[in-house]
Amino acid sequence: MIVAEQKPLDELRQMLAPYDRLLILGCGTCVTVCFAGGEKEVAVLASALRMAEAIDGRGKAIAELTIHRQCEPEFVAELREKVGDAEAVLSLGCGVGVQAVAEALPGVRVLPGLNTKFMGQTVEPGQWKELCAACGNCVLDLTGGICPIARCSKSLLNGPCGGSEDGRCEIAPDVQCAWQLIYDRLTQLGLVHLMEEIIPAKDWSTARDGGPRRVVREDLAKLSQ
Repeated sequence: MIVAEQKPLDELRQMLAPYDRLLILGCGTCVTVCFAGGEKEVAVLASALRMAEAIDGRGKAIAELTIHRQCEPEFVAELREKVGDAEAVLSLGCGVGVQAVAEALPGVRVLPGLNTKFMGQTVEPGQWKELCAACGNCVLDLTGGICPIARCSKSLLNGPCGGSEDGRCEIAPDVQCAWQLIYDRLTQLGLVHLMEEIIPAKDWSTARDGGPRRVVREDLAKLSQ
């Protein structure tokens, strides 16, 4: 899932200062799971903003709304009727959600309430870790299901660097060496021979280096026509 965290209240207040009529918009999927932008977080933030504005002797009209997904046109479309007279929308969605909402509401300022961090997994309540860099050319079949692009600090494709020691990365003692994890997993599976295969230099054109990416499923596109 996409993991994000809410921006500091002071930063949000500065961003929203020019506007008196606001809509705080939550997203019911990824950022709800990581407790950054679901219905509960929308309510808490709206309350904090109202309280801060009242203490400063200001008054802002703050509405609240959470939709199922900010990145899907069918859910974003309903905003056109519900945005009302809001001068600005504070999106508690990921960066994709912010842009999708802004595209749907060209006459309204749409602002980011979260910092989008990474694609990750829940480790335990309140803790997430990055597992995938969305590079567009997956090699998990060769690496025991452990991504060397996201989990190796240097994104090495053919074994560890000289800085790893006792299964730990040189950048910090609490960071596991991805290639040690890969070796251990392949050994457990009886597939350690896969490490003998040389993975070619990565073609980064499939990642962000190739410009904004797009996926088109012709079969689905034809169904919608």
